[in-house]
Amino acid sequence: MTTPESAGYDYDVVISGAGLAGSAAAILLARRGVRVALLERRSDPAAYKVLCTHSITANAYPVLDELGLVPALEEAGAVRNEARWYTRWGWIEPRAAPQGPELPYAYNVRRSTLDPLIRSRAAGTPGVDLLLGHRVTGLVREAGRTSGVRASTPQGEREIRARLVIGADGKDSAVAKFAGIPTRLYENARFGYLAHFRDLPLHGGIGQAWFLEPDMAYAFPNDDGVTVLAVLPDKKRLPAFREDLEGSFLALVRALPEAPPIDSAERITKIIGTVNYPLHSRKPTAPGVALIGDAALTSDPLWRVGCGWALQSAHWLAEAVGSAATGRGDLDRSLGTYARTHRRRLLGHQSLAADFAKARPFNPLERLMFSAAARDESAARHMHLFGSRLIGPLRFLNPVALAKASAVNIKYRRATVPPDPHPDPTTEP
Repeated sequence: MTTPESAGYDYDVVISGAGLAGSAAAILLARRGVRVALLERRSDPAAYKVLCTHSITANAYPVLDELGLVPALEEAGAVRNEARWYTRWGWIEPRAAPQGPELPYAYNVRRSTLDPLIRSRAAGTPGVDLLLGHRVTGLVREAGRTSGVRASTPQGEREIRARLVIGADGKDSAVAKFAGIPTRLYENARFGYLAHFRDLPLHGGIGQAWFLEPDMAYAFPNDDGVTVLAVLPDKKRLPAFREDLEGSFLALVRALPEAPPIDSAERITKIIGTVNYPLHSRKPTAPGVALIGDAALTSDPLWRVGCGWALQSAHWLAEAVGSAATGRGDLDRSLGTYARTHRRRLLGHQSLAADFAKARPFNPLERLMFSAAARDESAARHMHLFGSRLIGPLRFLNPVALAKASAVNIKYRRATVPPDPHPDPTTEP
């Protein structure tokens, strides 16, 4: 048990939520000398998030590496998340350039494997106290700022004082609610269901995603030979879909181009999902409070960015406030640094995701980039970097990339459209 210093605080930081974001933040802060209370409302140390894409995008690989989790994930059977994407123009299949470096990757891994793994690492980190069965019921406020939490525990109500309270408690964050941080919601015009299958072969043994405009689907191989298969149809299909959930789910999958052979595989879970999953954004800081992971921003699950952004936001926060959280700096200024980083790195991605969540067909820019990526390996690698969130919208849609995509499509049309045997002499060639 960490012995608190007698400075009016029980800890430097209290984190609500010992899932992926909270556990990562606890480890990274404790390594910087911060005394951390890591609160988890569930009492089971093996608890995990069920409704998830179970995939970590490549942008978070450096955080996994800093946490020391890469060898453990490989040993646990996590699958490097290569993928191919179906579009109306064909398959986008990113591959490394000849004699070039391998494509960046992270992992597909079930949360039943990932969450207990990172939580146990947090519990074993000097400076971290993992407090199971602790549910935040309110915030301690002094002089207009948060200075701790009130929590329901197996032993009764408890007050824990700290310089900083971190909400890592998901999209319905109690910390955000108690701090009065408003939520900006964006409608998601798709609903989603998923199930886990064993012994489900996929083309090339890698992940598959289907852009069906407006419906979506994906299949990602995970640890222990399990594949996560999800469908995200337009909400207009919801009434008919609900009449026969299992039949509708299986029929949609069977109709996919190069459909996975689900009838010969073993389904090992129920079909679970949600009919209403809006995107939301919150200001990630308030006096004495920081939000990370889904508590700060929840995006569209079809892009599988939640796990990666949970890890990244934990890292950005630890870098920004590591010193100030121990009393050796200006905490408000440090929180401002974190808020600016969070906004700069994620706002553009979230804006595009919110627009695409309207379940509309591809817009002209998307048609340009996706069609080129289906026809050209360099364009496919560019798409892979964006899909992995290693580049932002401005780099993805920069003038050079747009010009290259246009050139790819012009060349393709010239190669595939036969010449007109009776050209109109009044029309320019």
